[in-house]
Amino acid sequence: MNHQKTSSFAPAAIAQRRSVDGTAASLMLLFCLVLGFQQVAIKGVAQDISPVVQIALRSAIAGCLVGLLAYWRGIRWKQVGHHWGPGLLVGLGFAAEFGFVAWGLNYTLASHMSVFLYTAPIFAALGLHLWVPGEQLSSRQWWGVGLAFLGMVIAMAPSGAYGIDIIIGDALGLLAGLSWAATTIVIRKTSLSEAPAELTLSYQLSITALLLLPVAALSGQLMSAQFTSMAVASLGFQALIISFAALMLWFTLLRRYRASQLGVFSFLGPLFGVLFGTLLLNEPLSTNFLMGGGVILLGIVLVTR
Repeated sequence: MNHQKTSSFAPAAIAQRRSVDGTAASLMLLFCLVLGFQQVAIKGVAQDISPVVQIALRSAIAGCLVGLLAYWRGIRWKQVGHHWGPGLLVGLGFAAEFGFVAWGLNYTLASHMSVFLYTAPIFAALGLHLWVPGEQLSSRQWWGVGLAFLGMVIAMAPSGAYGIDIIIGDALGLLAGLSWAATTIVIRKTSLSEAPAELTLSYQLSITALLLLPVAALSGQLMSAQFTSMAVASLGFQALIISFAALMLWFTLLRRYRASQLGVFSFLGPLFGVLFGTLLLNEPLSTNFLMGGGVILLGIVLVTR
């Protein structure tokens, strides 16, 4: 009998994903709440520890935790090697995403970074619609995506002239959103679609740490870091809650529910980011924020009901 070797770039069978239900919606709300605080946590202690160093260190810490969890759950090197191709791609995409975030936060506001980072669902929904069976959106759902995007624009519309630094930072945020979307598409299109969440996250965190730690060291940013109590608290939150717990939740949901529907909830991220930025960093809150938030929620209802 002829046995054909299965490529790590193509899953043998893609399980049918469920539509988002009440449980998934509640968990995605919690996920977006945590991630909405992410840019604020980085920006708030950037004077003590540069964003690049923060992301490199939190990736290394969380990567070790995920590796231990994966080993405890029976994942061995054989499985790691089986998915090395797509694993390398999602690791590079993840490193690019947060590299752009760290770079961009040197130029723009935390609220602006949230806006452009969370354009990812738009790009992901388009890519999934084109390339992944079972992820096609209906006309009504595309209207929902459009409304959610319109609501984000309304909520975050600029109210004044911005300098070139802000424009540079916003452009880097857009590149971060594209990188995030690319990793989502790779995960759903390859064998990682059915791989354990711990394995996927291990690829992303370990490759990010391996790439950004040398950058932080060679640039002198690692040696100049000041580990104040606030900086350590922020770094601990980023490593344990964001990079470990929240991302584990995201990849677990991604294996069970339709990614195109889950992604639309990410439009709530900028709203939470603006709220935290206003409360903790004294960033201005525009009057159109509540209007845009209502339109975003309407878009989510159209996509997920």
